[in-house]
Amino acid sequence: MVLEKEKGSTMTSTAQDHEPVRRLSCIVPAYNEGPRIKAVLDVVAAHPLIDEIIVVDDGSSDDTAALAMGREKVVLIRLAKNGGKTRALAAGLARARGTHLLLVDSDLIGLGSSELTALILPVFNGQAAMAISLRRNAPRLWHLVGIDYISGERVLRRSLIADRLAELDALPRFGFEVWLNRICIDAAAGLAVVAWDSVDSPMKSHKYGALQGAVADLRMMSDLLRTAGPWQLVRQIVSMRKLRV
Repeated sequence: MVLEKEKGSTMTSTAQDHEPVRRLSCIVPAYNEGPRIKAVLDVVAAHPLIDEIIVVDDGSSDDTAALAMGREKVVLIRLAKNGGKTRALAAGLARARGTHLLLVDSDLIGLGSSELTALILPVFNGQAAMAISLRRNAPRLWHLVGIDYISGERVLRRSLIADRLAELDALPRFGFEVWLNRICIDAAAGLAVVAWDSVDSPMKSHKYGALQGAVADLRMMSDLLRTAGPWQLVRQIVSMRKLRV
């Protein structure tokens, strides 16, 4: 793992003495997202509530890293080989300096500043301990249920997971969100579900082709089931619905 570039961090606070000091670190894991990551970083880098951005290039073979270099507030971490989303997020969390964390997938389409603000404020305002997105093209079932339990876009207090980061070493490539759900449930942490009605996440079949996309989906589901069995996943969804604020 190599720290490639750091430029212009704005990790300073202008809060009044009676207000809590809040610093928001945004972690963006990315693997071969050259066609999409620029649009995401343009929005994230311009957002006034975000103090630092950590892009973790998970062994990409395209221009993902080049598109992240030299940006204001951006720290680029380059992993030597692809290790999966959990490893990328672990690297980003180890580097993050904020009191609060924003996790954003690097392939989003239609992301705007207003969506980020809507996700950040419930946690900053103390309404919830964690906020989670519900994207426009999330499966219809998740819209009916009212929560996307594996959404990659979340805001949370760093203290919620600070003493449990060592557990990431034992997780499979795509077990992070299920692990984070478990922590949220164990802590009975209030959960804000924020509808992102203009934001989509491209299907894996669109990114990789029909066959490779199907294989990628199966591998992801296998990792979810390795992290928590099928009934545990159902219980997570039920428990997270109850925690909604």
